[in-house]
Amino acid sequence: MSGIGRIKYVCLSERKGTTKQVVDSGKLIDNYGFEGDAHAGDWHRQISLLDEADIEAMRSNGLDLKPGAFGENLVLEGVDLDDVGIGSLIRIGDSEVEITQIGKVCHTRCQIYYLSGDCIMPRLGLFARVNVGGEITPGLPVEISRLVERKTIQAAVLTVSDSCAAGKATDTSGPAVSELLRSELDAHVGWSGIVADEEKDISSILKDLPSRKFDLIVTTGGTGFGPRDITPEVTRKIVDRDVPGFAEAMRAASARITDHAWLQRGVCGIYRSTLIINLPGSKKGAVENLKSIINLIPHAIRHLRGDTHDHS
Repeated sequence: MSGIGRIKYVCLSERKGTTKQVVDSGKLIDNYGFEGDAHAGDWHRQISLLDEADIEAMRSNGLDLKPGAFGENLVLEGVDLDDVGIGSLIRIGDSEVEITQIGKVCHTRCQIYYLSGDCIMPRLGLFARVNVGGEITPGLPVEISRLVERKTIQAAVLTVSDSCAAGKATDTSGPAVSELLRSELDAHVGWSGIVADEEKDISSILKDLPSRKFDLIVTTGGTGFGPRDITPEVTRKIVDRDVPGFAEAMRAASARITDHAWLQRGVCGIYRSTLIINLPGSKKGAVENLKSIINLIPHAIRHLRGDTHDHS
């Protein structure tokens, strides 16, 4: 837990893709963002934050950077953001925001990048959802009220089920998998959801979550022989590299309990630096399969984060 800092600048813009302008105050709206800001809305990047120290480091390269130049809503000072991970809570006066993403992929280079060869928002920018709104003005105290360290495994759980998506059945495997990840890996489950067995819906989520710096995506459901069971096929289309050993180990471990394990078609792979694991849709099968490889997951994620040293 770091000390108390403060808001230095509040910046807003009416259009995306432009620099934001300094304002005297901004109204934060619950689960929306800043009133009148182009990036506000019902999504996970409602507001953005940068540390004044990081902006000052860019200015030391000779750049004339005004607040809002990187598209940030809030410039903070006096609070250490280096270890703030997804799921951390930041109090701003009486308001509260929850960090949902670290950095972002810039599809087009900005003017700052061409001038300096670098842009800090893709690396250091923090994005958040508004839990509690309020009036935000420069000078308000800022405090990290819940720190989820960046070393924490960031996990997402996706349940693929027509019946659950339609509200005709209750999802039991997704919550069970989430609880297992928390209890066994001390992971932070920063996202969970349910989709029908539709390729576009499954694909959209599997492509989006890695860009938000999730280490692990675990899917449940859609791995059987049913005509709409397509989770493995969608996963194969997305991953850059296969991880066949995980899928083989899960089937072998489950087969010691039931021959039906050999009917489980789930695959495992890597997309960008995110590990994706398919599990069967039943609560029992999902938990049994995940338990068989769960001790290997931290080592795999360390490697995906770039730490290839042997920690055995």
